[in-house]
Amino acid sequence: MAQLNGQDLRGFIKERQAKQVRQLKQQYKLQPKLAIISACDNPTITTYVNLKKKYGSDIGIGVDYYAVKQQDLAATIGSLNKDNSVTGIIVQLPLQDKSQTNEIIALVDRFKDVDGLSSDPIYDAATPMAINWLLAGYGIDLKGKNLCIIGYGKLVGEPLNKIWQKSGFKASIIDIDTKNRDEIIMAADVIVTAVGKPGLLKSSQVKKGAVVVDAGVASEKGILKGDAEDAIYLRDDVTITPKKGGVGPLTVSALFDNVIRACNAGIQSK
Repeated sequence: MAQLNGQDLRGFIKERQAKQVRQLKQQYKLQPKLAIISACDNPTITTYVNLKKKYGSDIGIGVDYYAVKQQDLAATIGSLNKDNSVTGIIVQLPLQDKSQTNEIIALVDRFKDVDGLSSDPIYDAATPMAINWLLAGYGIDLKGKNLCIIGYGKLVGEPLNKIWQKSGFKASIIDIDTKNRDEIIMAADVIVTAVGKPGLLKSSQVKKGAVVVDAGVASEKGILKGDAEDAIYLRDDVTITPKKGGVGPLTVSALFDNVIRACNAGIQSK
């Protein structure tokens, strides 16, 4: 089994970003800042927030965290939109009331939407960016390949498909209503799964020589797991992200890349 290890690539990206932030501070006297807003208290969100705080500290970007009630989200976002010291804003998903997700995300100023989740984003969504960085970093060319995305969520599947379409790639989308899903997945050269259901992707569905990017995250008995079943990791004829350290490390890097871009965009607009 060959692995797509995002941890191995992150060091180069992190070093570049630290240099960019130092330049922003020294040349333009700017301090990039990310604001993270959460209205859902669970261990997974706490883990992600702490990772972002640590990463921001490592490259010199300030990270402020706002834990609020869902009914206070609009007011908090409105205040941060007007705060010139805040470069980027993300609403940490999921929300307690998921039905309000699109409505809440739409409130974020599109110039500060570094998660790239609005209906008309300036920046690409972080996880799809990370997936493309990972594939490119390991020399996996998508041209002429059968591509498959399992799960069409707002964080991964939907924005990844849009990015691929812009690049001229066409992917088969698998969701709960898809017929002949086994046949579609088995024909794929590159599979990206992002559902958050442990064991969803079976070894029997993955053909020899396929590339599997597991971007699914779920907590099972306190342990974070992806969508790919364990049997896939026992095979020596597939390339797959490791159970830990695959897409995740690069997702955080991609998010902060957008924060740096947003800061640079502010300079160019002056």
